[in-house]
Amino acid sequence: MSRSHFVVTIIFLLTAVCAAQQNEPTSTASCNLDDGRQVYIRYNPGNAKTDKVSNGKPFTPGGAPMTLFTDAPLTFAGSSIPMGAYTVYPIPAREKWTLAVNKNVTAGAPYDEKQDLARSTIETEQIPQAATELEVAFAHVGSRCTLRIYIGKVATFADFIAK
Repeated sequence: MSRSHFVVTIIFLLTAVCAAQQNEPTSTASCNLDDGRQVYIRYNPGNAKTDKVSNGKPFTPGGAPMTLFTDAPLTFAGSSIPMGAYTVYPIPAREKWTLAVNKNVTAGAPYDEKQDLARSTIETEQIPQAATELEVAFAHVGSRCTLRIYIGKVATFADFIAK
């Protein structure tokens, strides 16, 4: 193998490794409704040490918004959410966090409040034991899927109701 082929091969391999490291692993939390329909959210677990939670700024773990997928029409805080895919932005605040459900699902697009389909303050509590990693889960009762987000010493809860 010539020296130039060797250099090109090394550059290609380094580029591939760097690209693979940039692809964050994703996690999923789901809510299975009694009639078989499903609501789920996909998110990057992020890194508790590097992901900053700043009051008033949308929280994007691992540098990407959470993505909500729903097989059922939903309501959130009185707003209708049709079946489909949406980005979800928790927005921290001192007392009560806000949750925005946004229509723009274009990868890498910045948050644009004008694209919000639904937005509301959500139940927010301080917990005694800090979560060392981002935890996202759904609790399911009847037609209600409660999105639970735990980060640090904060727990938030947002109700999505299936129609």
